[in-house]
Amino acid sequence: MKASDLFVQCLENEGIEYIFGVPGEENADFMMSLEKSDKIKFVLTRHEQGAAFMAEIYGRLTGNPAGCLGTLGPGATNLITGVADANMDRAPMLVLTGQGASTRLHKESHQIMNVVDMFEPVTKWAQTVYHPDNIPEIVRKAVRLARTEKPGACHIELPEDIAKLDSDKKPLEVNRFRRPGADDKISDRAFELIKNAKRPVIIAGNGCIRKRASKQLRLLCEKTGIGVISTFMAKGSVDMDVDYSLYTIGLQGEDYPSLVVEDADLVITIGYDMVEYHPRLWNPNMDKDIIHIDFTPSEIDANFSIKVEMVGDIAHALWALNERVDAAGGLQFDTAHQLELRQKMQEDFATHKDDDTEGSIRPQKAIWDARQVLGPKDVLLSDVGAHKMWIARYYHCNEPNTCLIPNGFCSMGFALPGAIAAHLVHPERRVLSICGDAGFLMNVQEMETARRLNANIVVMVWEDHSYGLIAWKQDNEFGHHTELSFGNPDWMQLASSFGWNGHRVNNSRDLAGTLESAFQEDGPSLVVIPIDYRENALLTERLGNIRTSI
Repeated sequence: MKASDLFVQCLENEGIEYIFGVPGEENADFMMSLEKSDKIKFVLTRHEQGAAFMAEIYGRLTGNPAGCLGTLGPGATNLITGVADANMDRAPMLVLTGQGASTRLHKESHQIMNVVDMFEPVTKWAQTVYHPDNIPEIVRKAVRLARTEKPGACHIELPEDIAKLDSDKKPLEVNRFRRPGADDKISDRAFELIKNAKRPVIIAGNGCIRKRASKQLRLLCEKTGIGVISTFMAKGSVDMDVDYSLYTIGLQGEDYPSLVVEDADLVITIGYDMVEYHPRLWNPNMDKDIIHIDFTPSEIDANFSIKVEMVGDIAHALWALNERVDAAGGLQFDTAHQLELRQKMQEDFATHKDDDTEGSIRPQKAIWDARQVLGPKDVLLSDVGAHKMWIARYYHCNEPNTCLIPNGFCSMGFALPGAIAAHLVHPERRVLSICGDAGFLMNVQEMETARRLNANIVVMVWEDHSYGLIAWKQDNEFGHHTELSFGNPDWMQLASSFGWNGHRVNNSRDLAGTLESAFQEDGPSLVVIPIDYRENALLTERLGNIRTSI
């Protein structure tokens, strides 16, 4: 068969369901082959970056890769930001690009650049197809590497002349194997450290949102009462309504969860990526006893000097600890400080729930209302900006993968295309994106994609006419900020022009009802609120003074 047909058959064989992208001349054969597939749906996007973010969210929600597709040159460069975001946030993804004929890659030629070298720093593996017979091996390797912990992006480049050649090869059999776990001696050492601790605490990272890992983590906490503080991307690894849920760590200032870590005599990091929250921020004196439980060995860092390292499948490692807890007849720890934390945080969360302000809405109120209209399994996506900090602190979850925050590469423009993918994965759930006015406009063209797919999503834009997070950080460090203001479109006209439902809410009392109405509407809805970012400085001040409260 033709190489492009073989490529599509290999992707079908791997269970690939979606490819998002913008095709070009150099992948025309691939697109003709893909058109014949009854197993893979191609979603045409309005920008390659949007395609990459869609593939990322599909990967984060399902654990399986989707494809994002671009042509050579500018199509490939447009993909790279979303690819980097997926790779650093541990989302499995296939990056598929066309390329000029192999007969002209060695010389100066129209749109030719070394795409594989460009993708190497932001993928787990990048490879050109040099011969059609190699396609089954390349696809099998790319998918396996993309799914293997820690997951990430893999890139395959198919030159246009190779796509036209014939091959008699067939897709390789897909074999999946159980991941190895930490051995018994290491498990015994980790258990001894835990058993002898008085005030242990768990920092749960991105690896804990895997379904099996979350289940075993919850069992461990139910048996021991050890409190769990999650990173931004680990929200929902434990249920926010249980006593051992100590909410989120990751804001730069002091906060109640930071004080629990300070008070702990043992820190157990599980599935923790220091790209999210560096150890110098929670272990500045390098004096904490640390157990590292993760799929891979720990990063070397002066502030992350570990006592015991359990490397292997996280769920298996937690199961091994649970077995030892049961054999010991249970464990008990001093959790009074943790319960005090929960109480103070809950009081904080509810402070502005009954706001009735006119003209602007506090971030706390906007998040409170969002939490009320979303069910336990509904999905919230945060873009990147000042709103991300508020969501990280104030929005909490009952289930894993119900609050998606980019916190490794942290790319703006993530949440609108991501919401489209979340709807495709979970059409029965409510999907809400919260964006700043800056981040939303970075991929505003995907409003058309959402309308074309009739995606039942709601996007809430917090309008402040500024790059608010940069202003917040500059104000904190320098006492003022540089010029960061900009104008915005007429949001209701923008919504109408793309065929969206549109709502503007200028007072706090109407927000929850408007969000509820938006979710009842058919198709995508835009909800715009004027956000009161005077609260940014007030939060910074409170976090600076919070140390004395516990």
